[in-house]
Amino acid sequence: MENIAHLNDSGIALTEANRPYEAISLFRRALSIEPENPLLWLNLGIAQQKTGEYEDALNSYKRAVHIDDSLADAWASMGLIYYELQQFDKAEEYYRIALNRDYNSHKAWNNLGVLYFSEEKYEEARHCFEEAINILPVFYDALFNIRDTCRELKDYRAAAEFERILSQMKK
Repeated sequence: MENIAHLNDSGIALTEANRPYEAISLFRRALSIEPENPLLWLNLGIAQQKTGEYEDALNSYKRAVHIDDSLADAWASMGLIYYELQQFDKAEEYYRIALNRDYNSHKAWNNLGVLYFSEEKYEEARHCFEEAINILPVFYDALFNIRDTCRELKDYRAAAEFERILSQMKK
């Protein structure tokens, strides 16, 4: 019998190496052994999302949260798909569900901020980026995003401070 942990770890490595099609087959093999494992469904969804198979990815994420409703990453990943499909109300709904499951999800806060920024809701975006940075102070994406948001809000002093922090991170 194949080792599920090995299949999962290999699938994650392939997904991160931008080889999601190979990863999908490994996650499917693992799921044939353990079909009620929510993390396998989550990881399958991530690989499917990388290939642009949004409907399949959504189905995998939905299966993951059906098994484990508390899986914030799956909720946030569904939010990201809806954002990419420009279904912003649904994206916001799923990001909020993710944050209800895990208030300390810096990625969900950042993604919700990006959504608000794209809707020109800059104060809301700033709040979200601040939450992300409070959780993970060295989160480059959120620092980058809050710098741009501060510029939109004409808070140039804060934007310059975030630019300074970013420039130190690049070194």
